[in-house]
Amino acid sequence: MNTETLDPLRASTQTAGTANVDLTEISKFSALAQSWWDPKGASKPLHELNPLRLEYVERLGLKGKQVLDVGCGGGILSESMAAAGGDVLGIDLSPALLQVAQLHALESQSTVKYRTIAAEDLARERPQSFDLITCMEMLEHVPDPESTLAALAALVKPGGDVVISTLNRNPLSFMVAIVGAEYVAHLLPRGTHEYLKFIKPSELARWARPLGLTLNNLTGLTYNLFTRSFSLSTNTQINYLAHFKA
Repeated sequence: MNTETLDPLRASTQTAGTANVDLTEISKFSALAQSWWDPKGASKPLHELNPLRLEYVERLGLKGKQVLDVGCGGGILSESMAAAGGDVLGIDLSPALLQVAQLHALESQSTVKYRTIAAEDLARERPQSFDLITCMEMLEHVPDPESTLAALAALVKPGGDVVISTLNRNPLSFMVAIVGAEYVAHLLPRGTHEYLKFIKPSELARWARPLGLTLNNLTGLTYNLFTRSFSLSTNTQINYLAHFKA
């Protein structure tokens, strides 16, 4: 496995010096690092969602493509995309999560690369470098999601693809994603999400248009409380995947 940058000291310096980052959010997810790859642990929803996310992304083709996974965390999706044939770089601002990602990639002999850098900084360094960019469940955790979206638009090659997953903002999503998932079903640790940071699809599409990104598809991610399983659906009221074409 190759790694571009995985230096905790450098990571901490970059995190502190990057404007579009909430250090509380970084700490929140870093605390889950050691259990990130435990399919029955606190990251269980990520493991359950991963096959659906991969299925959605694979429709766009992965083999031989330069792929960027923004906010990759411990590398669950990054490794899957690499195994499917993508040349994958995962970036994140949590040193703890990237250390876990690197160790797991070594154990699984994955070809994925990791780097501690913000999307905005990478966009200045490597504009129009990636055929496919994924950004899963991250935009609702940064202070300025429009800034991140602009970075994705700058990083993708002309004609490339950007896939984003996030949470819709409405009373139903509040009840299901926060009250239900965090307080009733205990699928996620309490405080994982903040309702006011949820993003409506119309807002995401409006931010994307001036950046040269055209919304091509919206697909919902639905959770069935009875079967305790996720599925792709036409219902975008809570979690949704958005595919943009550059």
